[in-house]
Amino acid sequence: MLGVKIVLADDHAVLRRGLRQLLESVPEFSIAGETDNGKEAVALVRQHRPDVAILDISMPEMSGIEAAKIIKENNPETKILILTIHDDQDYVVQVMQAGADGYIIKNSSPEDIIEAVRCVAAGQEYLGQGVSSMIAEKFIRGIKEASGEYRRKLPHLTKREVEILRYVTQGLTSKEISDKLSLSVRTVHSHRMNIMQKLNIHETAGLVTYAVKHGLVKLD
Repeated sequence: MLGVKIVLADDHAVLRRGLRQLLESVPEFSIAGETDNGKEAVALVRQHRPDVAILDISMPEMSGIEAAKIIKENNPETKILILTIHDDQDYVVQVMQAGADGYIIKNSSPEDIIEAVRCVAAGQEYLGQGVSSMIAEKFIRGIKEASGEYRRKLPHLTKREVEILRYVTQGLTSKEISDKLSLSVRTVHSHRMNIMQKLNIHETAGLVTYAVKHGLVKLD
């Protein structure tokens, strides 16, 4: 692996110092900067553009979750590894929605921490052994695909197509949609065909699943 540049953020000085020593013992790792708060972590990432940002969740000034969101918006090429004491499903969901690429518990072995950094730096998702087994890889991928990070990569639908797709998910026929939008049935049908072609989905049930998964509609 080529060199991996890292920014480290944790408000526990002793732990941060030990983690830095561990990471610097790996020849391909280098520490570009370290801090004890989330706000400065964002600034360090902006300044150094590291390959990986290692963030604690609970930090002063700005949490690791908030910092992860900002980092992914401004520096999406930087991979984020959450290193925390929290082994909790809600936290895992929150950090993955924020765009994090990995989650590992602080009491993990040094070997596991090094492996986690290598995995996220290589573009792979990583969940430590201490994370609840209820969080499966498929579930995490689904969360991230529904988040803003992935939504930008979805096939482009026009405003009118999104509007029609929402009516389709409500079970309306082309005639009913045409009445609501003051369009001809032929025009609505044409929009439906364009939507199916763009999404490569050719049945109504698939369109409903897609719309819900990507936040175009919400279930009660």
